[in-house]
Amino acid sequence: MAGQSETAPRNRQWLLARRPVGMVSESDFELAEQPVPGIGPGEVLGRVRYVSFEPAMRGWMDDRESYVAPVELGAPMRAPGLAEVVASNDPAYAVGDLVFGMLSWSEYVTGHWSSEVAGRGYRQVPGDVPVEMLLGPLGSTGMTAYVGMLDIGRPQPGQTVVVSGAAGATGSVAAQIARIKGCRVVGIAGGAEKCRWLLDEARLDEVIDYKNSDVRSRLREACPDGVDVYFENVGGTTLEAVLDNLAIGARIALCGLISGYNDAQASPGPRNLFQLIVRRASIRGLLLWDFLDRVPEAGADLRRWVEAGEIAYRVDMQEGFENIPRTFLRLFSGANEGKQLLRL
Repeated sequence: MAGQSETAPRNRQWLLARRPVGMVSESDFELAEQPVPGIGPGEVLGRVRYVSFEPAMRGWMDDRESYVAPVELGAPMRAPGLAEVVASNDPAYAVGDLVFGMLSWSEYVTGHWSSEVAGRGYRQVPGDVPVEMLLGPLGSTGMTAYVGMLDIGRPQPGQTVVVSGAAGATGSVAAQIARIKGCRVVGIAGGAEKCRWLLDEARLDEVIDYKNSDVRSRLREACPDGVDVYFENVGGTTLEAVLDNLAIGARIALCGLISGYNDAQASPGPRNLFQLIVRRASIRGLLLWDFLDRVPEAGADLRRWVEAGEIAYRVDMQEGFENIPRTFLRLFSGANEGKQLLRL
């Protein structure tokens, strides 16, 4: 028995060691190791193969009311990802199946996957879809871009659409959907390389480099008739600049506010919300969970557009379990180029 326990596989995990104050750091996580868990009736054991990273995960680390419960201190950090089934007491999952769902920063995960809430649970990976495509434009970020742009933004041909965080996994898909729908699309991104990709590969009409130009003045130049649809990922002064340049009847899809996710204290809100009244504009918060009935159509359209070359995408693939926290931090320094993933 002793020999068996010494050679039995172990489960490494990155635990949330403390709640960040201000910018998240690697020291907020602790590496732990324990035996690989067994499974009970109806449970599945999966070996994590890929971890996906999203800016919203920073909010899950705070002990405050939100749309999901915070990650508990001492628990593995929650994250979407892809796992390979290695043991199963659920007839819906066979050994060798690849499954996408909400996992954790662990090498092995268990759960009653079939009983999870529809749309928030686990789905098997089609064999003809590359992992990078599934976790990128066909994943939750692409789905969010789809419903945010089409259901909230409701772009019409010829209208002007602005997307902040336009080089990110969600923003880049949202911007290209607007282009597909016949709109004039202006992206806001940081750095010459990201802006070049948006112009050359994503085929946006104009791009504003917030790191090297004044966003407010460039918006007036790029959108002389105002902004009809704004897909918001950033917040802060970028949001204020767009609010001052809205067209009458503009629609704003509020997807993210990454500029403030690591603030130790919340910054003052936009000082010019009165523009929503002046421009008779609307703003709506965006969570994919409110649009689960749209997922099948979104998946079909996105796959068709990607395979036809209408949607370009990039994947930033890092390697190694030990690099998970460091990879997460890339989201907040702007180091990632496209969808941030890690292969264990």
